[in-house]
Amino acid sequence: MAVRVPSMELNRSPPLLSGGRGKTCLKKLFIVQAKRSGGLDKAAPSSRGTQTSEKLKKRAPLTRGTVSPPLPVPWHITRPPYVGTSKMPEISSEMQMHDKETIVHMRAACELAARVLENAGKLVKPSVTTDEIDKAVHKMIIDAGAYPSPLGYGGFPKSVCTSVNECMCHGIPDSRELQDGDIINIDVTVYLNGFHGDTSKTFLCGEVDEASKRLVKVAEECMLRGISACKHGVSFKKIGRRISEHAERHGFGVVEQFVGHGVGRAFHSQPIIYHQRNNMPGQMVEGQTFTIEPILTMGKDSIECDMWDDGWTALTTDGSLATQFEHTILITKTGAEILTKC
Repeated sequence: MAVRVPSMELNRSPPLLSGGRGKTCLKKLFIVQAKRSGGLDKAAPSSRGTQTSEKLKKRAPLTRGTVSPPLPVPWHITRPPYVGTSKMPEISSEMQMHDKETIVHMRAACELAARVLENAGKLVKPSVTTDEIDKAVHKMIIDAGAYPSPLGYGGFPKSVCTSVNECMCHGIPDSRELQDGDIINIDVTVYLNGFHGDTSKTFLCGEVDEASKRLVKVAEECMLRGISACKHGVSFKKIGRRISEHAERHGFGVVEQFVGHGVGRAFHSQPIIYHQRNNMPGQMVEGQTFTIEPILTMGKDSIECDMWDDGWTALTTDGSLATQFEHTILITKTGAEILTKC
């Protein structure tokens, strides 16, 4: 589950973060600043417009359904500390570092999140509602003795985020039925034995057009390229460079407002992971855990977003498709271990 950054410039200190709420997503000069900032690699030549040769399936704009009440969690399941208040939790300044003992718990939480996500993806088909997916995810998590981390986070009313078509992230499950040709990101986070495991994936619903399939494929590749840049001592900014280069090569945009984050005992903490070119300071440290979760859009000019008045649902301003993938990773001396694998 991503967090949102306000307006910023690349050579300033990292901004304060909001948890993804607000009436509008703030527009930024991030890309312009990035291309002009000294020390940053130039953008790779763009194949912008290549996707126009592929026919996009005509879709109606995303509409809201009815949101059912939050599902109950058995009393014996341990809740995260933010449950019980609608106040948005602070982003923890503490890095999520692990020793041999705590990484065992972290792996267990991440493996559970991965299994739940894999099974949730099997439910994606035309006529299924995102509310049905939420109910299934909720049951899988509580049956495993864990808590669904999104439920009650800053007032979020559901146990999973389901973001369809032009929804960038934080979609609230409701009664809308999935349509043939939709794409849907399912974002699962579980809280198990005091640790959060966070992962998401975009699934295809029915017969999806080739242009949309390519967007989804490239988004996953971008995430994996970002992960491949990671190891002890490497600059965080290398992640954004790797992701941006690959997205631009295919003519896609990388959303700037939503970022990856440290995860472990706290749901959201430092370090903040920018997915586009940036000049932010900081290096990765062995034993650290954080998410990489880029959001790509169909066009490079479609990275701005508008918010529904639920304070969560973020849609591309121009209605173009958006897609996201996410893993929680552990930094090692020689690379990065993906924890959110089955």
